[in-house]
Amino acid sequence: MKLGKLTLKSNIFYAPLAGCSDFPFRQMAARFKPALMFCEMVKMEALIRGNEQTLRMLDYQEAMRPIGAQICGTDPQKAYLAAKILEEKGFDSIDLNCGCPVDKITKDGSGSGMLKDPERIGDVIANMAAAVNIPVTVKIRAGWDEKTLVGPQITKIAEQAGAAAISVHGRTRKQAYKGPANWDYIKVCKEVATSIKVIGNGDIFSGEDGAAMLRQTGCDAVLVSRGTLGQPWIVEDILRAQAGEPPSERSLEECLQALLDHFSYSTTYKSEKGALIDMRKAGCWYLKKALGVREFRKKISHANSLEEMRSMIENFECRPIK
Repeated sequence: MKLGKLTLKSNIFYAPLAGCSDFPFRQMAARFKPALMFCEMVKMEALIRGNEQTLRMLDYQEAMRPIGAQICGTDPQKAYLAAKILEEKGFDSIDLNCGCPVDKITKDGSGSGMLKDPERIGDVIANMAAAVNIPVTVKIRAGWDEKTLVGPQITKIAEQAGAAAISVHGRTRKQAYKGPANWDYIKVCKEVATSIKVIGNGDIFSGEDGAAMLRQTGCDAVLVSRGTLGQPWIVEDILRAQAGEPPSERSLEECLQALLDHFSYSTTYKSEKGALIDMRKAGCWYLKKALGVREFRKKISHANSLEEMRSMIENFECRPIK
């Protein structure tokens, strides 16, 4: 698949997930080679100021390429500067987030708040595209609510502004993550697109989900978000489903080993406290199909050392839910 001047090995992308798609997460994902993965979203202003925490969120390894950065904000001039900084840092693509539904992002008009001003989205994209020679993309939701479904309008605006692709989440901002994603919202955006690539997003939790979205919407690629949690290999499952093959069977023991590997990455990259907090989230991602995972989560939330955490993980009894 071509994304601007970038040639990708497949059409399966891994989304940026705030608080989740951090450096250790992406080390796990890199093993399975998604077409493109992203660092966590950062604010334009913080990036321009050189905020230390923001810059750390943008750490990456060569093994993670192709690697994308995602920014949020509403100021076209700041978008220009932020895009320049990210290109200089070596990113392969830059995404503008116009889909995040959380209040702390939308309160200043950022994230999905930008859906209320489609023309500004175009201005921001145009400035980003003018600043860099790497692909600029944009991520949206279908609309602020069901009365303002602006996906097709923004698709055309983004195309004219120079975006190489638009990711469309099949929910409105009002829905947040409630109810099923409506893939028809993605389909109508694909129908109005001329040169811009349309990437489908929402409710891809298995290989068949990804293949079904591609079939049903005609979209050019899929962006997997929550479906990557505990399944860094989901790209392989989607590619197998596209080829009409069953997903690879992975035992609970293999999932437990993947969790241990994730834990090792966390302990190498983060402080002891940071790694312990990381495992309170990631510890359950990999063991969703195991019996007793709720009790396991409570148990690991009280681990006071890396040694204690490792012992708890290694001694978890892998029994499938019947």
